[in-house]
Amino acid sequence: MSERKSWSEFRSSKAQWFWSVIGASALTMLVGFTWGGWTTANSARVAQALAVRDARAELAGEICVHNFINADGAKANLAGLRDQSSWAREDFIEAGGWATIAGDEASVVNAADVCAERS
Repeated sequence: MSERKSWSEFRSSKAQWFWSVIGASALTMLVGFTWGGWTTANSARVAQALAVRDARAELAGEICVHNFINADGAKANLAGLRDQSSWAREDFIEAGGWATIAGDEASVVNAADVCAERS
């Protein structure tokens, strides 16, 4: 008979079993975090905070556009906005007070950017 053992007769040692479990776990995590869409709790919190900030800026930007269009001298304000350079438009909107929501002391972060884009 042959000295070769068939697969059905194979019995792994504890060390082989241990390292195969470790390797399979590492490979599963690598695939999951790289291509599977898994995230850590911290990166999920960061993504949530960014989504909340962006949604709030969108809403405040829409209110800003409404305030800008309905303000006295809207045509003159629009001409003044268009005369500004792209990086100074946010300051122009904030100085006019259109990006400030009633009850808040300061304008919402990025609301003036949204307002300037849509005005």
